[in-house]
Amino acid sequence: MRSAGPTAILGTMPPGLRELKKQRTRAAIQAAALDLISRQGYDATTCEQIAAAAEVSPATFFRYFPTKEDVVLTDDYDPLITFAVSTRPADENPLLAARRGMAHALAELDSDAMAVVRTRTALLLSVPALRNRLQEQMSDTRSAFASAFAPRLGVASTDLQVQVLAAACAAAISVAVETWATGDRELAPTVDEALAALEQPSPPAAGGHSA
Repeated sequence: MRSAGPTAILGTMPPGLRELKKQRTRAAIQAAALDLISRQGYDATTCEQIAAAAEVSPATFFRYFPTKEDVVLTDDYDPLITFAVSTRPADENPLLAARRGMAHALAELDSDAMAVVRTRTALLLSVPALRNRLQEQMSDTRSAFASAFAPRLGVASTDLQVQVLAAACAAAISVAVETWATGDRELAPTVDEALAALEQPSPPAAGGHSA
């Protein structure tokens, strides 16, 4: 099972009993889904089977996840990104705040949470129905970064500079997670390397020369 929500991960005030119960139920449903899908395949797994494995009713399943796709796509990490970056010192530029905020957040994730991210990412890359929704997920991550960057720059989250920075960071995170999930690298340094690349000048084109 994955860890609790982002409040627990980041050590802020813990959720109330009702919210904690909801988080645990959602985590149990997602864990059951990933286990079933890993054993019998995505297409062969039904929402009813997932509900039975999680020991909840189909109605409860659909209350937490509108579709089978959502049980794989849903996570708590966009609010975590906003919190982690927003709480960095005000004198850090957005990219540095993103690097250090993500490093802190990822350091708090336990091995179970990492395993869930790896499994979910592998499914997102291998199942066409899920892969088609990756752009939607990246848009949510871009919004999370934009919400964190806007106050730091003193502009609205819809500002062009904010949106460009946020989109670049979301893309970097996406590439880093895919690289980690399909290889033998560690997640935190891979994410940091991807974000650091945004701060570096582009290398000269093959056969070209520096100005």
